[in-house]
Amino acid sequence: MRWRATASGADPPRGYGWGMGVVRAVLGAAAGVAVLAGCTSAAQVEPGPHASDPMCAEVLRSAPEVLAGLPERSTTSQSTQAWGDPPIVMRCGVEVLGPTTEHCITVSDAEGTTVDWVLREPETSGEEDVLTLTTYGRVPAVEVRVPLGWGEEDHDAILSSLGAAVAQIPQTRECISIEDAL
Repeated sequence: MRWRATASGADPPRGYGWGMGVVRAVLGAAAGVAVLAGCTSAAQVEPGPHASDPMCAEVLRSAPEVLAGLPERSTTSQSTQAWGDPPIVMRCGVEVLGPTTEHCITVSDAEGTTVDWVLREPETSGEEDVLTLTTYGRVPAVEVRVPLGWGEEDHDAILSSLGAAVAQIPQTRECISIEDAL
């Protein structure tokens, strides 16, 4: 169908072809907004020195897609995983800890899986203050860095949620109390 110029100018008729063009434009814009809304930059994470250990692949494969209600996001290095922004970061293949006097806690999940974690003093990492927890008695070691805004109960829930994944690495040593050490 052809259209004609009118006194007000050359307006196309508002028939099937015009309406579908509007629908296509609206759908295209909505799709573009949806794609942009889902974009999050990759979390900048340094790999651990032993990130190529095959056990790390098992840990990451078993890690949850959602942690503490936060969705998983991409990272910039091997054997790492992150959730949320600012991110909770897990790195597999970090240096194994030897005997230490630093605070060591044992965290159990609902299935009874236990993992020992050494709590490091909070430190500043880039722009964020973070709490660093590293597995004890597992080779390779796994490190979890949690922004300081999370409470202690949240730390336990986060570590408990990661327990099954981290337990893919066999435990070779465990935390002991100061009484047991004397």
